[in-house]
Amino acid sequence: MIYSNDNYYEAILQLRPYSKRVLNYVKEQIDLDKNALISKEFKKKFGVDLKLTSKFFVMRIGRKLKSRFGGTIKISRTLYGVHRQTSKRLYRVTVCFRLPEQVKK
Repeated sequence: MIYSNDNYYEAILQLRPYSKRVLNYVKEQIDLDKNALISKEFKKKFGVDLKLTSKFFVMRIGRKLKSRFGGTIKISRTLYGVHRQTSKRLYRVTVCFRLPEQVKK
């Protein structure tokens, strides 16, 4: 099972442009990982966005995608809250993977 029943997510993986090979590879890697699940999947005009439950998995899969398919990754984070007891800032991570021009065709 690679899909979660609730709306909880820690990270967003953006795949630009849409490529069935890349999406299938990501889903295979999610199936192998115990902690990562897909909360939601959005099909956008230029690609796919996946909301995932593990930000560490998203960082790792971004590096794997870059080494396997080439392309570029951009990593950003967004403050979404503060932990009540420890007062630590909590962030959500967004990783955008963009395929190179020659692979798009």
